[in-house]
Amino acid sequence: MAAEDLEWERSKISNQDINMLKRLGLMKKEDAIRFPSEESYPKPPMEYRVSFVDHLIRGLSTPIHDFLRGLLFVYGIQLHQLTPNSILHISIFITLCECFLGIPPNWALWKRIFCLRRNGSHNVTYNIGGVVICVRTDVDYFDVKFPDSVQGWRKKWLYIHEESANSVEHNIVPFDGSARIQRRRSWDAEASEEEKKATEALMSRIHQLQNTRGKELSGVQITAYFLRIRVQPLQARKNPLWTYSGENDANRISNDLSVKDLEKLVRRVSRLAKKDPIPSSCRVEPYSASNPLPENHPTMSSLPPLPEDGEVEEQAIVAEDTQGSSIPESEVAGSHKSAASHEKEVESEASESTQSLPPAVSPRNKRKRTDAEDSGTSKAEEVVPSHPKAAYDPYVESLVSSDDEEEVPTTDVAPRTSTSRTVLASDTLVEGEETSPPQQNVVTTTPPSSPLAPSPKRTRVEKIVEPAPQLGSSSTLLLDDPMIKDLLRIGSQFIGYREYANRAEEKLAEANERANALARKLEQSEAARKKAELAASKAKAEADEAKAKAAGVEELQKKLEDATAALDEHKAAQASREEGILKRLKTQSRRTFTQTNQDFDLTNPVNDPVLDALSYLELHGSEIREGVSNASAVLSALFPYFFPKKEEPATFLNLAKMFNTPEDLGLKMRQENMKVAVENTVALVADSRQTIDWMKVGDTEQIEQSRWRSLIKAAKPNTKKILAYLGIKPASTPSSSRPEV
Repeated sequence: MAAEDLEWERSKISNQDINMLKRLGLMKKEDAIRFPSEESYPKPPMEYRVSFVDHLIRGLSTPIHDFLRGLLFVYGIQLHQLTPNSILHISIFITLCECFLGIPPNWALWKRIFCLRRNGSHNVTYNIGGVVICVRTDVDYFDVKFPDSVQGWRKKWLYIHEESANSVEHNIVPFDGSARIQRRRSWDAEASEEEKKATEALMSRIHQLQNTRGKELSGVQITAYFLRIRVQPLQARKNPLWTYSGENDANRISNDLSVKDLEKLVRRVSRLAKKDPIPSSCRVEPYSASNPLPENHPTMSSLPPLPEDGEVEEQAIVAEDTQGSSIPESEVAGSHKSAASHEKEVESEASESTQSLPPAVSPRNKRKRTDAEDSGTSKAEEVVPSHPKAAYDPYVESLVSSDDEEEVPTTDVAPRTSTSRTVLASDTLVEGEETSPPQQNVVTTTPPSSPLAPSPKRTRVEKIVEPAPQLGSSSTLLLDDPMIKDLLRIGSQFIGYREYANRAEEKLAEANERANALARKLEQSEAARKKAELAASKAKAEADEAKAKAAGVEELQKKLEDATAALDEHKAAQASREEGILKRLKTQSRRTFTQTNQDFDLTNPVNDPVLDALSYLELHGSEIREGVSNASAVLSALFPYFFPKKEEPATFLNLAKMFNTPEDLGLKMRQENMKVAVENTVALVADSRQTIDWMKVGDTEQIEQSRWRSLIKAAKPNTKKILAYLGIKPASTPSSSRPEV
């Protein structure tokens, strides 16, 4: 088993993580996810791949997006070798391209923004999460606010079902835990001049999204957006995100999360604290079905090379000693928005995992890495300052050398005397072993390092001076005695090291002076740091106060807009109501005019359509009331004559109905009057005491109308006297009597 394999441990996934995966819709299918049982090393079943809980909640799903598949192929890495924050980097980039730039994820744009770096310290390299995606130092990118530490993510591994898409048999490379991470030329691939020119408008749009006052877009907003709409950016989808249609979109993997679950998830994948608000929406409206792309919008297509395209030149492996294996210090300081410059993705137990040997480092490019690189961040490397070449001093070098650094071979030093010889010894002296005094004026190929900085280990040059043989067997035997040899060697060492001890004391004094100077600078830096922290806290308080005021102003503006909208709606409803009232008033006025044939002109109009129409209606109403009053008086006077045996109704309407009958009341009245007249005529004739043949008079068939009219005309002068006698005043109009049938 390779050294990297020992990083794997038994999977430890909590019930809380399982419930979260269920709510996210990642376990909707029965065989979508399988959890390891007792194995401490992944052995995925057929058609399954190894993944992590923290990868899935950051936008990963199968089948994976072609852009992610191309990245894995071009960079020559496996899915488990990416850190969670690197996965989130890719999700944010795809969402940015599709929702805010209106293009598919663009490989040329990616190369302008990102590069790849190894994740590890100077003596540790990782296989799980062994590479990180970093923002280039010269690029201004979104402030993603990655968490400082993703605790225990390496222990939460599981198996995800591989689904085929687009007729590709396997989207993810089969799992190989023993595959070593090898740096490739593609890790630092840059966009060509033609690609830079083609993507210049996209970079300008990104800067505009970042810096538009009041409409700034951030990485947290983009993350919250794709988590809110329930679409996994790293999944191969039927439609791009700029066609997202809402709740019924085909790319959604679950229903909307509750507000509590969404806030908890956003805070888990970001560095937001509990007091920080979760963005409920993006300040820039993303493209979707409700906000379609503009007409003639260019959709630039640029994918990284895929496995089916064949081998690419960028996959060439380069030696670690010719390329920096982590982010330079200038990049960390200059790109505060880079995810890899901040993230500490290794848990507290990472020190227990097996540490693989670091790659060899060239003395020309040797860099110093901080221990913080163990936490998942590619940290800065410091170049050891060089000094002018000097004679090699093994005693001083032994004081300042470090046993933790790599061995760098040096050239052998030629002996100054013919009786001396060189011996290559280990860097750590064996107890009781001593070396001969070093030679003066020895020139080495490697310059000594600063007394305060670790220097590369050197092979010690040991010179053993053999004493010249003396005459006589006793002298020869004495010189051959091992103890005498040791005494001679110790004596020569003592004599040689006295001078070096004096020189070392001088250098130590110089080192102390430099240390004191550095201590003073450190105190000054600490004071400056405290002052900067105080200023930063004041600035943060002012920013929070300004943010609160801005929030209050925005709330007031929203309330004012709502009130304005409500007032406009009320005005529209009032106008519609007045229009209806005016229409009804005009209709009533026309109907009254047609019935009474009486029109009016207002003497003092108020020039208000409703009030003037109401005035017209009041005039018509006054006329109608007067007419009804007169009609009621007339009908009341005529009622006893037409209906002598009935009681007069109390209301005018019922009174009018009594006179509005099918029969002719006038004809009936005249007939009654004629009956009375005939009876009175007979009575008058009888009172004249004339003999009349009433049988002949009653024979009306013998009466001629002309003769009848002439007789009536002749009788009129006498009838006036009779009517006057009876108390009836005849009308001044001529009589219109006629026979009534």
